[in-house]
Amino acid sequence: MKNIEILRIMSLRGPNIWTYRSTLEAWIDIGELEDCPSNTIPGFNERLTNWLPSLIEHRCSYGERGGFVQRLQDGTWPGHILEHVTLELQNLAGMPGGFGKARETSVRGVYKVAVRARHEQVTRAALHAARDLVMAAIEDKPFDVAAAIETLHEMVDSHCLGPSTACIVAAADERRIPSFRLTEGNLVQLGHGIRQRRIWTAETDQTSAIAESISRDKDLTKGLLQACGVPVPEGQLVESAEEAWEAAQDIGLPVVIKPTDANHGRGVFIDLSTRTEIETAYALALAEGSSVIVERFIPGNEHRLLIVGGKLAAAARGEPVSVVGDGRSTILQLVDTQLNSDPRRGELEECPLNPVVIENEPTTELELQRQGYTAASIPEQGKRVLIQRNGNVAIDVTDQVHPSVAAAASLAARVVGLDIAGVDLVAEDISRPLDEQRGAIVEVNAGPGLLMHLKPAEGAPRPVGKAIIEHLFPNAENGRIPIVGVTGTRGKTTVARLIGWMLHLSGKHVGLACGDGLYFAQRKVEKGDRANWASAQRVLINRAVEAAVFENSHSAILSEGLVYDRCQVGVVTNLAADDSLPQYYIEDAEQMSKVTRTQVDVVLPTGVAVLNAADPLVAPLASLCDGDVIFFGIDPALPVIAEHLAHGQRAVFIRKDQIVLASGKNEILLADSATVPLISRTRQAFQIENVLAAVAAAWALEISLDLILAGVETFEMK
Repeated sequence: MKNIEILRIMSLRGPNIWTYRSTLEAWIDIGELEDCPSNTIPGFNERLTNWLPSLIEHRCSYGERGGFVQRLQDGTWPGHILEHVTLELQNLAGMPGGFGKARETSVRGVYKVAVRARHEQVTRAALHAARDLVMAAIEDKPFDVAAAIETLHEMVDSHCLGPSTACIVAAADERRIPSFRLTEGNLVQLGHGIRQRRIWTAETDQTSAIAESISRDKDLTKGLLQACGVPVPEGQLVESAEEAWEAAQDIGLPVVIKPTDANHGRGVFIDLSTRTEIETAYALALAEGSSVIVERFIPGNEHRLLIVGGKLAAAARGEPVSVVGDGRSTILQLVDTQLNSDPRRGELEECPLNPVVIENEPTTELELQRQGYTAASIPEQGKRVLIQRNGNVAIDVTDQVHPSVAAAASLAARVVGLDIAGVDLVAEDISRPLDEQRGAIVEVNAGPGLLMHLKPAEGAPRPVGKAIIEHLFPNAENGRIPIVGVTGTRGKTTVARLIGWMLHLSGKHVGLACGDGLYFAQRKVEKGDRANWASAQRVLINRAVEAAVFENSHSAILSEGLVYDRCQVGVVTNLAADDSLPQYYIEDAEQMSKVTRTQVDVVLPTGVAVLNAADPLVAPLASLCDGDVIFFGIDPALPVIAEHLAHGQRAVFIRKDQIVLASGKNEILLADSATVPLISRTRQAFQIENVLAAVAAAWALEISLDLILAGVETFEMK
């Protein structure tokens, strides 16, 4: 039977043998299809490319547009096809991811297929949909491509980061700042340990609860702003419709009536001049909030200024929304044909304009009533009917903002106490000072939406994510703490423990996840093997951690990936000549070395790889390191060490029972090996190498020689 069977799926959430990015690896068995490349299945290529014509954009191994289609015509196998179809379904669903690989294993018909996975659940669904699509094309059966893409699109909308959070994370990625998603929602950690910051959409860990509460209380906000000289509209709280009319007369008509604590403009009624309008608006506003405020009406358009860290990051303007009668259609029909048909309007987060709603929308119904209409009215030919006085604020005006207006908005955010704020103001001309036109700030909002600045209906997009990242990480900070990763066949736990001990002696609060437990500041908080993703992530999200050490087994790298994107020091202890992991289709030491190199690949350009000079499978990994290399070995006469030192590089070795740290021709005697318990008690070569590896790592971390000496002489494995 011809079939594609998915045997296993693994989520590699960090750097892995395929790529630096999160990846989904599927093991598939194509069975009899091993004898059926694409060019031997009648009609297969035509069906596949008709269903997914955008596959023409896949360059594949040819490195040019149409490369994958050419591979189909030349003949390729289902594993490779499944890779490309999975990627394309993700692309069409709005979750792009260009990386993919398909590789055969030692078992005939069994392949490993790896694809970029920005969100595991979405990519899993895309993989299964791709499998069904490919099989339908093979068997010449119908397949609803549009329905599959729509299902995936709904998953992307539901599970992936919203556009505001995503733009901040993307800006962090550009700065090489690592990030973690802490929930299924938009709570994201940027950076590691003590240097981390957290965001939740456009709120940060510096956004105080008090400031948020103040911003929700419109009357309190206005009072604070007025006291600090910020222009605000005159107004007062009212407790009845009659009191609202009296207040309006005192303030001067026309007025605005709105709830004191509603959001997103709900229950806000503007330009009210008659008692009937004001009393009606009072009742509707009260339904949206706990109390009502009457304010002076300010002529002009509504504007939203985004303030980040006291600076103007972007500004947008709203405009009235109206329709024009044709003498045949109702206002409701005109709204659908003239407004809601605009592709920029929609319920999805990526739409910069919201749909215009008339029915059961009190603000709009009142506006129509004031003009003598209802939603069912049919305006005469050419008659313009106002639907909303302030439409979506989505027209970019950042470059037009007068410096004094930007300063007033910045002051407003500071008075409320918000590090990131959406300041709403009304003005006829944003390029002129507010006092020249009686403009005023009407609201200060916490957690402002960013979409209007990322995808304005008119004007240039603004890099608001970059502005937020520069606010959170000034002066080129990257949110990183020193991270040490340790891998190899033997000695990993000992080396990781000893490195953690020396970091502890240097005064750092150390997180350590290794084969015999999870440690914080040398306190074992969990026993057993904790050299895994979950325990390592606990280290990196801990705000107290100043340095982290992780043991990484080959099986963990293959099944989970590394928890960190880059590290300061990567240690490879050794690699046994007979090492293998056949349960992962890793059959020999040469394949194991490709797994091991993952640890070396992620060393920062400013970091160091610590490698075993005596191991013929480990020493060659030096050429793959972006940073420096320190070799370690018992014998200083090893050719690898001798050549390394001849080039002025560093090595750690034993000479006449002394631990020596050498840099080119310069040598430092660290300690007599007899004073090191790990060495003196066993005198076994592997334990000597463990000590040398840990010493080299500590040296790479710039721990003082006195503390390195104290570390190796006082460390005990318990």
